Amino acid sequence: MIKGFGIVSGGVQAETAASVAKILGTKVLKTELKEFSNGERYARLEQNVRNLDLFIFNSCTNTKSYTLNDALIETLIIIDAAKRASSSKISVVLPLFPYARQDRKTRTRESITSALVLQLLKQAGADRIVTVDLHSTQSQAAFFGPFENLSAHPLLIKKVKNLIKKHQDDCVIIAPDAGSVKNSSRFAKELEIPLVFIPKSRDKEDSSKIIRPKETENVAGKTCIIIDDMIDTGGTIISAAEMLKNAKAAKIIVCATHSILSADAANKIYNSPIDLILTTDSVPQQSHQKILGDKIQVISIAPLLADAIKSIQTGNCTLDID
Repeated sequence: MIKGFGIVSGGVQAETAASVAKILGTKVLKTELKEFSNGERYARLEQNVRNLDLFIFNSCTNTKSYTLNDALIETLIIIDAAKRASSSKISVVLPLFPYARQDRKTRTRESITSALVLQLLKQAGADRIVTVDLHSTQSQAAFFGPFENLSAHPLLIKKVKNLIKKHQDDCVIIAPDAGSVKNSSRFAKELEIPLVFIPKSRDKEDSSKIIRPKETENVAGKTCIIIDDMIDTGGTIISAAEMLKNAKAAKIIVCATHSILSADAANKIYNSPIDLILTTDSVPQQSHQKILGDKIQVISIAPLLADAIKSIQTGNCTLDID
């Protein structure tokens, strides 16, 4: 058993924190969490954390009880409470890092919000950040301290291998936009199957509309595996799936670490040509599973996070960390 550490959870990621604690042979420390009538959040650590290395879990996303910003503020409050309670070191575990897409200025007078969030976490008392498949790896530069960017790709690749092992020659990897080419290439290399890139642009009059070529080659009769790091509104993967279906693709599978599925994205995906989504529980997936049923398979990242904590606490690194 690893000694000298404790696991604390915010309200969004309690299930994953409990799974990690079980793997490590411990329990999540008790924390009082509540919301005041005016919307302010409150957190109090109910157990002694003096001189403990704390791992504070949360995920910043919208749920029935939380908005993304509620979860972020709650995380900052828990960090501050731990710091004031004389915790030794504080590692913040955010499998889905908030505001990760706002990583640079593309127009004048914009905020680089990912850097702002990292500065807020540091100011609150975070010594280390642990996340999974950060949308933009250069964001790490804004945090002055250890930053563990874990990869869920080996988990997804293993799952895909099992799905396609009897018909691997009939499969292709699809990169649905320029930003996904790097990750898609990694999947194609590991799975030893071809890569097809489908270019994407946005309508000049309406940026919500995605424009694709009318045709693509080398997908007819194939199982097409679309690779992306994040599914939010679903526009990118649905437009790619529709194009692939028109090109006579036999089956369409989507692999993504983070399935946010904002607004009615789950319903849109259910009614789309997509046959299956392989994703992780970097954000809670229960509500999406109710809508998508057999169209979604969720892989737990608890073993990945547990291994990361072991590596951090013992100094024996067994993980591929960026």
